[in-house]
Amino acid sequence: MKIDCEDIKLFQIALEASKNAYAPYSDFPVGAALATGNGIFTGCNVENRSYGAGICAERTAIVKAVSSGCRDFKALAVAAPKSPDPVSPCGICRQVISEFCNDDFPVIFGTSEKELIKVSIRELYPFNSLEKLKDL
Repeated sequence: MKIDCEDIKLFQIALEASKNAYAPYSDFPVGAALATGNGIFTGCNVENRSYGAGICAERTAIVKAVSSGCRDFKALAVAAPKSPDPVSPCGICRQVISEFCNDDFPVIFGTSEKELIKVSIRELYPFNSLEKLKDL
């Protein structure tokens, strides 16, 4: 998928959201920006010393949107500014994204505007449903 100006703007918002991350254990801030029909919802990772109790930036943004009554998702950008390489959403986040988005839903991720990757959720999570597995 080709990166356009809107993708870069959405990524910049995710980058700004990463500044709000609570990451005292990993020192790995992540920000997310979810474009919707009702505007943009942001999120950041929030860690806890009980690691499983933490939440990723992507899920934070999605939960904020859903809890505000919005499910018209357009695109998601994820920024991990301290990472040496672009980091795609984790497995749990991929599952949550696929719960609310169609297969062509764009996911943009990177460490900076110069290193952006844009893929569909289908590319990140190819075996999303039992129907797809039946076709194998």
